[in-house]
Amino acid sequence: MNYKKKIFDIIEIGNKDDKLSMTFDVVIVVTIVLNLFVTLADTFSEMARYKGLLDAIELITIIIFTIEYILRVWTSEYLYKERFERDASFTKLKAALMFVLSFYGIIDLLTFLPFYLPFIFPSGVVVFRLLRVFRIFRLFKINAQYDAFNVITSVLNDKKNQIISSVCLVLILMVASSLGMYSLEHEAQPEVFKDAFSGMWWSVSALLTVGYGDIYPVTTAGKVLGIITAFLGVGMVAIPTGIISAGFVEQYTRLKVTDNYIKDDRIKSEVIVIGEGHNWAGQQISEIELPKGSLVVSILRDSDTIIPRGETMVHAGDKVVLIRSGS
Repeated sequence: MNYKKKIFDIIEIGNKDDKLSMTFDVVIVVTIVLNLFVTLADTFSEMARYKGLLDAIELITIIIFTIEYILRVWTSEYLYKERFERDASFTKLKAALMFVLSFYGIIDLLTFLPFYLPFIFPSGVVVFRLLRVFRIFRLFKINAQYDAFNVITSVLNDKKNQIISSVCLVLILMVASSLGMYSLEHEAQPEVFKDAFSGMWWSVSALLTVGYGDIYPVTTAGKVLGIITAFLGVGMVAIPTGIISAGFVEQYTRLKVTDNYIKDDRIKSEVIVIGEGHNWAGQQISEIELPKGSLVVSILRDSDTIIPRGETMVHAGDKVVLIRSGS
């Protein structure tokens, strides 16, 4: 195995079969936590006496992030190896650009870039410090590769259309109530409801049942609209919560049904153990040529049971559970 492929396997997240890869993941998580600790500690005046130590920790973590990013760009050709197989015009440069412009590539870049920018553009220090908040999203990148977190992403992916629809309803109600409250209260409170944005701020606090008390209606019509908005807000905001909750129930029901498939002698099921040399290893479910009439119902990985999607990757050591239709 060449060195570039070996480095890719080490820095690739979630490879539980490779001890070096797992160690690298732990080091990156510790580095992220230390970096976030420094970012938080900088906000406390009591930590000023440790500024030298904090600056040293930040510098070390930034160097680690920078090296990791360079290695990910350098080995990106293996991240898109299926594109190389399908498209003869696909080059290493295109692979590197795809990674750099990808969501996680941008998150990786923003992890360390704000540290260097003040040296180039001293006038934008405040903005660059604000960009440091993106470092916390690195934790999502780590979690997204592990199966417990995949349950959440699967639910959100399956219910995305319903969630988007419910959010649109909330936005429509928000805009309608803000404009209505502005029309009713502007003359009575020109300094409080001075524009549509003031009404928007009120509608958000009312719909989310927060009620900061800084903006509130004083006219009778405004109070009536406030009551209606508050009642509608309770129902509207509860809709996405109900959708996501139902999604979790469905997901765990699928896991239970999968377990029943395996245990039920009347249903013909097959468990395929994926070894190192198996042609399914390293492929996505959508890329696998399944036996005719077969369906992948789950993947058993260590102690986890995964409900596969088209983009789910099969790893060496997995146990793929198939059922045959018509059995």
